[in-house]
Amino acid sequence: MPVASVGDTADATKTITRSDIEAYADLVGDTNPIHVDTDYAEDTMFDGRVAHGMLSAGVLSAALADLDGDIVYLSQDLQFEAPVRPDETVTAHVEIVEDLGNDQLRANTTVTTHTDTPDETTVLSGDAIVMSVPHETPESNDVTGDAETDAADAETDAADATCDD
Repeated sequence: MPVASVGDTADATKTITRSDIEAYADLVGDTNPIHVDTDYAEDTMFDGRVAHGMLSAGVLSAALADLDGDIVYLSQDLQFEAPVRPDETVTAHVEIVEDLGNDQLRANTTVTTHTDTPDETTVLSGDAIVMSVPHETPESNDVTGDAETDAADAETDAADATCDD
């Protein structure tokens, strides 16, 4: 199975909704009012609510997942350059730029927003170190991840083994 290599690129796009921001705030416990309180946020330097930086950065994971092989995040260096507003669409772009050896690669990472103009705004940029290894598929007893299907397959396998005696 192929693995990611220098020159490979991938993209992922997501609209960051108000619901996403509220769910993220609940999930991680970051209820800073610049994210969740419209009235408060309007009186700040942001002039309104903004998405959590790490919520926007999370779209990088989706882009990395589209590279060949199984990708394991090892580290990420980020610079936050501009806020993401509720209901803005962001695109994460990753490009593998260096083979570090031992299955490790360095990727340039960026997240941009799209507006009604042809210009993009870079909202974050940085570098990621990832590991890319061949995707392994089980040779026997394929597991689907669906509990009912996997349980039924296990019962069938057990019945087949009993009948063979």
